[in-house]
Amino acid sequence: MSSKFDIVVYGATGYTGRLIAEYLAAQYAGDSALTWAMAGRSRDKLASVRDAIGAPADTPLIVADAADPASLRAMVDQAKLVITTVGPYQLYGSDLLAACVASGTDYMDLCGEPIWLKQMIDRHEAAAKASGARIMVSCGFDSVPFELGAFFVQEEARRAFGAPAPRVKGRVRDISWKFSGGTSASARVTYEAVAQDLSLVSILKNPFAFTPGFEGPKQPRGNKPVFEEDLQSWAAPFAMATLNTRNVHRSNMLMGFPYGRDFVYDEMVLTGAGEEGQVNAKRVMAANGEKTGPDALKPGEGPSKEERDNGHYDLLYVAIAPDGRQVRAAVKGDLDPGYASTAKIISECAICLLRDATDVAAGFWTPGAGMQHKLIKRLQDHAGLTFRKEK
Repeated sequence: MSSKFDIVVYGATGYTGRLIAEYLAAQYAGDSALTWAMAGRSRDKLASVRDAIGAPADTPLIVADAADPASLRAMVDQAKLVITTVGPYQLYGSDLLAACVASGTDYMDLCGEPIWLKQMIDRHEAAAKASGARIMVSCGFDSVPFELGAFFVQEEARRAFGAPAPRVKGRVRDISWKFSGGTSASARVTYEAVAQDLSLVSILKNPFAFTPGFEGPKQPRGNKPVFEEDLQSWAAPFAMATLNTRNVHRSNMLMGFPYGRDFVYDEMVLTGAGEEGQVNAKRVMAANGEKTGPDALKPGEGPSKEERDNGHYDLLYVAIAPDGRQVRAAVKGDLDPGYASTAKIISECAICLLRDATDVAAGFWTPGAGMQHKLIKRLQDHAGLTFRKEK
């Protein structure tokens, strides 16, 4: 293992992959203990990106192509951990994940595709546990801040109530971003897959799709605007809730149900009070459809550096005790969530797994369940996230 690269960034010539490589080059420039490489289909493009982001001229470059499984296996054999941004994963990700499982190589992705994730868990979890591979999925804005937000507010609930809260609300209070072109493409491919095989609808409808053998209580659907009395605000459907809620329930299962087996969780976007709040909620609902429409960003496209730097997000978590008492917490990020913050999050997830959480067992993990407080600390120290209890 000592001869392997700590991290290989696969897809380093793509929009988000480039940001990850740029972050590693800048943040860990003086860290001689970290070895990493850039991988993609074209050596020339890799060299061009390496030079453009200011990475050292001797940064290793690996040619690998999703259409060539042998090249993927050769890349995986050189890595302790592979970060992949090459999606949609249901089109381009299965062979790479299988190669990591077979070789016992750690793996991280930015996947927001519920059907593919369920298929990979069902197909490979036993083999990953046998080979020693630690497979961590959804390691970007979806779903790390949401998964850790639920974890953090439940820790505060235990302190306040003496027990975890059976009900937690995740609410997007403020956000400035452009919906990821990769996420839009993943959603379109998912819809196409469902159109061809209607049996897949059951996966998208099941809040416990990622918890094999466990079915919890009925969950809020979150599919239409509602007025929330306790928050004195209208709330609209959140485009990423279908994925995030399932990852939070899997996180609860992986940790041994610290939130309880009767845990109810949903996510929505707060849009304000009164008639204006109601109008805004309807606008959000309409805009959700546009995120995957013909005018959505394409894979490889994204906001300018100024737009990335000026982005932000503010997530509210409300833990509700059976007697109605509440504990609230906020998770905030200081950059555009879909790209700049995501690049930092997945990079620090990788460093955390390799350095801080070496005892995480083999198998399929959500990053929050696997690394818990260690990941919160690293994200606060390096990635511009904050976790705070609110009054």
